[in-house]
Amino acid sequence: MSDRLTGEPVWQAGFCEGGACIEAASLGEEVIMRSTSDPGTIFRMSREEWVNFLAAAQGGRFDDL
Repeated sequence: MSDRLTGEPVWQAGFCEGGACIEAASLGEEVIMRSTSDPGTIFRMSREEWVNFLAAAQGGRFDDL
């Protein structure tokens, strides 16, 4: 979601441990992600890619990383 007045993304943080958090926000037709340890680097993906990523994560696809 982005702020209606400024158009800036409204970041939502997931679980944080050790001071570095992963944040995600909606920006137009994209979902963007960043790490609080490097907030200037932003990863962008389509909503379809986001849905696929979440399904893979929930299904354990990345558990061995």
